[in-house]
Amino acid sequence: MTISKFNQEGYYDPTPYEALKKKYLPLVYIASPFSGDMERNIKKAQGYCRFAISKGYIPIAPHLHYPQFLDDEDPEERELGLRFALILLGKCEELWVFDRVSKGMAEEIAKAKRRNMPIRYFNSRCEEVTE
Repeated sequence: MTISKFNQEGYYDPTPYEALKKKYLPLVYIASPFSGDMERNIKKAQGYCRFAISKGYIPIAPHLHYPQFLDDEDPEERELGLRFALILLGKCEELWVFDRVSKGMAEEIAKAKRRNMPIRYFNSRCEEVTE
């Protein structure tokens, strides 16, 4: 959703713009490594979510949510979690990719590209980098 200071007829109309600007928070999908050193990766993902909030976004980080009740070591449950995550990706306005790209993240990136979704890449210090 793009908000504008101009109405549909092209006339300057700042009131709706100011109202929407203060209330509207876009959803952003957070992709970062999970497997490996999971405790460290969870802490990093939590930091990436806080970064998104500081920039005015609502972060969606399925890799922090689904492992709470799905077993990432079970291939069927891992696949189910990824399926759910890709559905949530479709509800977001952007994909933010942090750190190194894992196999699961590569699937998320491919899906976002197929949807022509904006993708932003960040290093582990939340500094934006080129792909």
